[in-house]
Amino acid sequence: MNITFSPVRMDASLALIVSGDNLTINGEAFDFAGVPNGATLPRAAISCDMIAGDVERDGSGVLTVPLILPIGADAPEAARFPAPMLGLPSGPVDLSAFASEDE
Repeated sequence: MNITFSPVRMDASLALIVSGDNLTINGEAFDFAGVPNGATLPRAAISCDMIAGDVERDGSGVLTVPLILPIGADAPEAARFPAPMLGLPSGPVDLSAFASEDE
């Protein structure tokens, strides 16, 4: 699974867990197993405020999920200009690189 981020200044938290084609966002699980290769699941079909756009599965079966990345006013550069997280294995996603120094 690949995750891309759109940073947004907001006082919210983000916790992610990947499990195959499932992504748990702040405790709510989303199952993307039904998205076939080469298909797009429109953002409007997903009931989650943290999803930032359409979820896509490329022709080789890799999912890309765009998410909002909540950042503080003093967010580090890594959070203001986040790199995509590619090929994430199952388990909790380490977002510590995006944390402000006072967190």
